[in-house]
Amino acid sequence: MVHFFDPANPRMLEKLPALAASADAVLGNLEDAIPTAAKESARRGLIEVARGPALGETPLWTRINSLESPWALDDLTELIGAIGDRLDVVMVPKVEGPWDLHYLDRLLSQLEARHAVDRPIQLHAILETAMGVINCEQIALASPRLQGISFGPGDLAASRRMKTTRVGGGHPGYRVIADPAGAGAARPQAQQDLWHYSMARMVDACAVAWIVPLYGPFGDIRDSAGCEVQFRAAATLGCAGAWTLHPAQIEIAKRVFS
Repeated sequence: MVHFFDPANPRMLEKLPALAASADAVLGNLEDAIPTAAKESARRGLIEVARGPALGETPLWTRINSLESPWALDDLTELIGAIGDRLDVVMVPKVEGPWDLHYLDRLLSQLEARHAVDRPIQLHAILETAMGVINCEQIALASPRLQGISFGPGDLAASRRMKTTRVGGGHPGYRVIADPAGAGAARPQAQQDLWHYSMARMVDACAVAWIVPLYGPFGDIRDSAGCEVQFRAAATLGCAGAWTLHPAQIEIAKRVFS
């Protein structure tokens, strides 16, 4: 599990040592969940966390802002200049095609050389746009830095104009019904998996490239049963793990993906 935290939230930072001890990696989030006014303070907070003892030996990831945003370049230049020797993985949102990773591969090489970072920082793409799904196989093979791809149902739903009501999980309107079996006979119905096609394509692309597929966020942190079912579906399909947004989801992920 990759556990997300808000580097601009003091209450969350107080809990970080315990979370870091129980997660496989911790990720300082700089993107969508961080308000515009807090972007710079989140970046500064992440630098302070990386320089301190809170994380122990737990790998540190960050999700930068999307490449077309006004913050992405500063995210990379400031973080690698300050904590490039501590940062393991840069997660890239809304990857549309291999060109996004070609750009980042070269930029990271330049920044690593400038700041004498003696090991390559890895990349992790998020599959969360229709264009990204179309180019999934090319994305998986785009860079030797790419260590994996995560499935992002929230923004993918927005990109497709899907009628979902929460991030991750199913929808009661997406179902099949049995054929008529005679007058008055019951016609059983079953809810279907909205994400099967896209996630299976991501898993195939990752298998070919020998990189790691992850399920992304399950947004309803109160729905533990729904989270476990979604995680189990992802694990059954071939995903190696998932994001966790709340401590309760860490325990679910450990149970499902072990």
